[in-house]
Amino acid sequence: MTSATRRPETPASTVPPRLIATDLDGTLLRDDKSVSERTIAALAAAEQAGIEVFFVTGRPARWMDVVSDHVHGHGLAICGNGAAVVDLHGGPGAHRFVKIRELAPGIALDVVRLLRSAAPGTVYAVERTYGLHLEPAYPSLHMEPPEIVAPAEKLLAADALDADQPVLKVLAYHPDMDPDAFLAVARTAIGERANVTRSSPSALLEISGPGVSKASTLALCCAERGISPEEVVAFGDMPNDVEMLTWAGRSYAMGNAHPDVLAAASGRTVANNDDGVAVVIERILAERLDTP
Repeated sequence: MTSATRRPETPASTVPPRLIATDLDGTLLRDDKSVSERTIAALAAAEQAGIEVFFVTGRPARWMDVVSDHVHGHGLAICGNGAAVVDLHGGPGAHRFVKIRELAPGIALDVVRLLRSAAPGTVYAVERTYGLHLEPAYPSLHMEPPEIVAPAEKLLAADALDADQPVLKVLAYHPDMDPDAFLAVARTAIGERANVTRSSPSALLEISGPGVSKASTLALCCAERGISPEEVVAFGDMPNDVEMLTWAGRSYAMGNAHPDVLAAASGRTVANNDDGVAVVIERILAERLDTP
C-alpha cells in the first residue's frame, strides 16, 4: 500500500478530466467521518475549474448530511451503490430522488432464500427509499434505529407496511464468516440474479438489482452529460468501488484500500486520513495550469 508520505502515482493521461467521482467512507471522509478543510477547498477548486464532482457512495440519501454542505453546481450524488441518484440541494431531510434503480421484491426474496441455504445463520436488513428495516437478529450496525423489525420475508411481502417504497438494496450479515469468503459464497449462490458487493470491514454484504452498481449508474449520469469514461477520475477503497475504478479513464485506490481495489485502480494515492483525494485533485488542477 502507498505510505502516507509518498506522492501519489499518477498514470499518464492526455484527456483533461471533466468529472471527479469519489466514494465517501474510507475515501473522501476521514475515519472520524469529517471532511478536512483541505478536501473542502480542493472540491470547490475543481468545481470552479469546470470539473463536476459526484459523490458515489453505498450510503442511503438519509446519511448524506455529512457532505450536503459541500455540493456545488448540479448537487447530485449517487447513493446506495448506484440504486439512487439524489439531489442534495434541499438540505438535510429534503433530498429529492432523481433516479431510482430498484431491487424487485421478488428477486430480493429469491436472494434471501438462496443465501439462507448457502450460508446458514445469515440475517437481513431491507433498505427502502425512506427507511431501514431489520430482522430481529440483525445487529446494530447502522446510524439509525429500524422502522420495522420482522423476518425478511415479511419485510419484502407485497402487503408490507411500506410496500409502496422501492427496495434499494438488501443487506446480509453473517456473524461468523470471513467477509471476503462470505462475498464469494453469496456471488456463487446468487449468480446474475442480483449484484452483490461489500464495503464494510465486517461480513456485511450489499445486494442491489441486477446490473446496478456505482459504475453503471455513474455511466448513465455521464452519458446524459456527454462525458466519456476517459474524462472521469474516480477514487475508492473497497470492493463496491472496483467496477467504478475499472470503468473510469483514470482511477485511484486510497492508501488504505482493499487489495482488490489496489489491483483494479490505474493509480494510487495516500490514505483517506491524509487527504488522498485532495492530493490528486490539487495535482490535476496544477497540471491544467502548466498546460499551454
